[in-house]
Amino acid sequence: MAKIHATAIVDSKAQLDDSVEIGPYSVIGPNVVIGARTVVGPHVVIEGNTTIGCDNKFFQFSSIGAAPQDKKWNGEPTRLTIGDRNTIREFCTFNTGTVQDKGVTSLGNDNWISAYVHLAHDCQVGSNTIFSNNAQIAGHVEIGDWVIMSGFANVHQFCKIGAHAFVGMSTSLTQDVPPFVLLNGNPAQAHGVNIEGLKRRGFTREQINGIRTAYKLIYRSGLTLEEAKTALLAEESAHPAAADQIRAMREFLGTATRGIVR
Repeated sequence: MAKIHATAIVDSKAQLDDSVEIGPYSVIGPNVVIGARTVVGPHVVIEGNTTIGCDNKFFQFSSIGAAPQDKKWNGEPTRLTIGDRNTIREFCTFNTGTVQDKGVTSLGNDNWISAYVHLAHDCQVGSNTIFSNNAQIAGHVEIGDWVIMSGFANVHQFCKIGAHAFVGMSTSLTQDVPPFVLLNGNPAQAHGVNIEGLKRRGFTREQINGIRTAYKLIYRSGLTLEEAKTALLAEESAHPAAADQIRAMREFLGTATRGIVR
């Protein structure tokens, strides 16, 4: 049987693995599924149509799976999904999706989510990200793998942030961010490639050099975005060791919907 504190309230319809732990005064709703070895600390509310994977840790005072903060929501059965091995620190708020978008808010695996982070409706967050304290993510935002959001960074709705990007402290984002880019400021400005992060993750010198070349084409060459996409395609052949990374940057330009921070 799951280890449930005597003061916790767990709905009889909730589906908890036998190895789950629920702390004092926490509340688990009827449509919640929690996987093996996940630990829910004290004073946590998990509600809505929420599915949580294995080996997650929820610290105290978080609200997980509450209704979206969207006036268009009219009680539709939307969802929140959380993967495996995530750390969710104090006072986080994750909302379910809306039928106007994907209908689901999702968080991948191995993410470190610090205190007071807000993850709004329909956000799609990948894996291995780090969100520092008070990062605030509006609705419909897409965040790729390995992204780092520094403290007090905030993201406008519908923005996209590519994999391995680094968003500096107190940055205000209203446009999309290509993969690998380091940016800071309010309004946000690009300041090069997230080289230190790439080194830590085992990217080779050839890959990093190719990414830097791609960055210069986008940000330093004076090319339009359409011209930059053509130039990036040529660079994929010129830098075969970095072809996948350059392609990721080129393809991101084709999917950006709010323009890119430039």
